[in-house]
Amino acid sequence: MLRIHFSDNRQAPIWLVDERLTIGQDSRNNLVLADAGISPFHAEIRQDHGYYYLTDCGSQVGTWVNDERITARYQLRTNDCVRIGVVELVFVDPTKSKAQSGANARWFLQVVKGEHEGKKFHVNGSMTFGRSTKCELCFSDMELSRRHCEFFLKDDVLEIKDLASANGVRVNQQKVATAVLQPGDQLKMGSVTLLVIGPKTAVAQAEDEDATVFMRAVDLPKPGNSKPQVSRAGASNPLRSAVPLSPVPVDVPRKPGFNSRLLTAVAVILAGVAATLAFNSFL
Repeated sequence: MLRIHFSDNRQAPIWLVDERLTIGQDSRNNLVLADAGISPFHAEIRQDHGYYYLTDCGSQVGTWVNDERITARYQLRTNDCVRIGVVELVFVDPTKSKAQSGANARWFLQVVKGEHEGKKFHVNGSMTFGRSTKCELCFSDMELSRRHCEFFLKDDVLEIKDLASANGVRVNQQKVATAVLQPGDQLKMGSVTLLVIGPKTAVAQAEDEDATVFMRAVDLPKPGNSKPQVSRAGASNPLRSAVPLSPVPVDVPRKPGFNSRLLTAVAVILAGVAATLAFNSFL
């Protein structure tokens, strides 16, 4: 069964379930398009033995399939692009599109609470969510509307749109009409909670102000015969200039009679020692 997708995502996809589907500006058509250039009864699609045939109903601007103007009973195939006025319609076979997109799956919706808990759904193109069996994401929760919301994936950007549901759509606890979704967002519709799983994005690591910064060490002079240079600051310091770096012998002038006084002092010390020894022996 084929499904009609709108290139501009103006509304939800339409399943070709009836044997005849009419397109035009008149309100009696199955698919009403009020855009300029579209005739009141512009074209129709008929189903015949499992095949779909598109016919132009004498419109002024014509009906185009893959940029070729068609007239009557043109057989539609998967991925055909039909242009009616300024509106572009793409015919998709979901069974084939799922098989082709499985290898490049990047966005998923995982049920974390409610019916089908733990199940993961791959998001591809446009998908409707609700109680209707025609929805790609069908849940039997009575708090959901028949067509509760719709997911759009275009250019790797995932969006959600509330389809005038009774209980609304909440993204991260905030009620929204439309929103661009990010990996990690949580969606709540009725009693069902979905987790958005998407491609990882590279985030530039911020510079840590407290991180240790390693500086290049100062090059030390190699050992050699070169004399150390004395800085001007050291030379101007009076304390450094007053203290010699190494002991220097200094000639101390001696006063007259110095040797005689020294000998007298030594004699007195020796006499005291002798007296002490004699006293000890007497005892």
